[in-house]
Amino acid sequence: MSNLQFQNDLDKLTDVLPEKVKRYIDYEKMEDVIEIVLDIGRTPEIRHAGGKIEYLGDDVVTEDDINYITSRIQDFTSDNRSGIPGTLHRISAIRNRQGKVIGLTCRIGRVVTGTIACIKDICMMNKSILFLGRPGVGKTTKLREISRLVADELGKRVVIVDTSNEIAGDGDTPHPAIGHARRMQVTQPQFQKDIMIEAVENHTPEVIVVDEIGTEEEAQAARTIAERGVMLIATAHGNSLENLIKNPTLSDLVGGIQSVTLGDDEARRRASQKTVLEREKQPTFDVVIEILDRNTLAVYKNTAEAVDYILRGWPIRPEIRKVDKTYDNNCEHNNSQLQTEYEHSEPAITDIPKEINKLEKKIEPSDSLKFSFSRQKYVEQVKGIKKIYLYAVSRSIVEKVIERLDLNAEITRNLDDADIVIAHKNFIKGGAKVLSVANDYRLQIFYIKTNSMAQIQKVLKEALQITETSETLYGYYDDTEKALDDAKEGINKVLAGAKQIELAPQNHHIRKLQHELVEQHNLESESVGEGDNRHLKIISKDL
Repeated sequence: MSNLQFQNDLDKLTDVLPEKVKRYIDYEKMEDVIEIVLDIGRTPEIRHAGGKIEYLGDDVVTEDDINYITSRIQDFTSDNRSGIPGTLHRISAIRNRQGKVIGLTCRIGRVVTGTIACIKDICMMNKSILFLGRPGVGKTTKLREISRLVADELGKRVVIVDTSNEIAGDGDTPHPAIGHARRMQVTQPQFQKDIMIEAVENHTPEVIVVDEIGTEEEAQAARTIAERGVMLIATAHGNSLENLIKNPTLSDLVGGIQSVTLGDDEARRRASQKTVLEREKQPTFDVVIEILDRNTLAVYKNTAEAVDYILRGWPIRPEIRKVDKTYDNNCEHNNSQLQTEYEHSEPAITDIPKEINKLEKKIEPSDSLKFSFSRQKYVEQVKGIKKIYLYAVSRSIVEKVIERLDLNAEITRNLDDADIVIAHKNFIKGGAKVLSVANDYRLQIFYIKTNSMAQIQKVLKEALQITETSETLYGYYDDTEKALDDAKEGINKVLAGAKQIELAPQNHHIRKLQHELVEQHNLESESVGEGDNRHLKIISKDL
């Protein structure tokens, strides 16, 4: 929005204010103003984005001042909101117990362009996006700009469900800031869920934009929309993804949570309690973006994976993006995502406890992970690669092998896209349906016995038909990884009933990793031997 346009819109707001308030307003100092507050018996205030408060004169607001304003605007709706036609300003009322208006909050609406430049690539991926953030950080501003981007630049059919007329302004004609997107107004806030469904059924949208999903019914309506194949862009109450998961009203937006009781073996394998929380279903939104402040966004590109990590207490790092940076056709964020995915194991299908994965993270990745090519070049390079579907196999170890050896393969989450299936032999019964579908698709299925580096490397070589003499594989399986695999095998033997297991001699650093690994499985260990023969002994707690 130009300065002239902003001033013209601001004039429409100041025209409804009493003269004793209006004369103190300096247009040149209004660029970062969020709202003008008027409460009976108090001095009028201007509140800035940084928290600064300015007082307008010395006169207090009277009942006549409030009546002066309310007589010049449209009647308040049931949610005590009104607006000024043709602008994005919103005026909200505070009432006393008798229903009389005793305070007004004049929220200044403005069109700010460029706020989604750093996530433009995500907005163009045809995935449903949920924005989270505290009030006043710019959630609605971003919805407005995304609506224009998707409607004008992508040419999609966009319908905005505008409950408080905050996205497209008051009046029958939507504000130009939303471009060619259409707007459906909501007469009462409690009808928002109905208008969301009506928009899908009556107006054939490709994209629906909703501000402030706040009830369980609205969350269910959002799921219905997403399941009909419509892209959904919305905001919700909550500062972070973790807050949203803990909110029983809105947790369905990210898949919901349920309490699951594990068997003894599974609990030991995960090194967790027998009763754990797990995601109940697929999230409504594919991507979650936390707005940390007006210029900083935290992006979770895979909501399902992020929720699984949080529920299991595993570390998860969102991708941080800055508004003043452009990420289009830049591999920086792709590399960050590849690195993030590399550092964590697949929570939903692995049978390796988080503690083992934490130790594996201490093994530094090789330089082959540091990509320097653009996204387009990356796409050209991966054509014709083998796509692997994993069932109960550690994603982190498979990715480590693929990345370090620069294998012509990648992991897919969709069985329809897979060329090869790698499954854990111990979980064949539980995965009967998946394996049956794989057989129907005539896919090759390879089985591993354990989620160890050696076993997975061996099966990958077989699946990709790599010979033992390949120079790429020579010397890959280093001492640290082999020692950790030996420790895992020793732990399994003790858990299976062995009294104690002695491992091969190792240096101090590797023994420390092995000690930590044993400790996470509630077993005891000690270093025995002298000099080069010093090694770890794993001891059952029953001794």
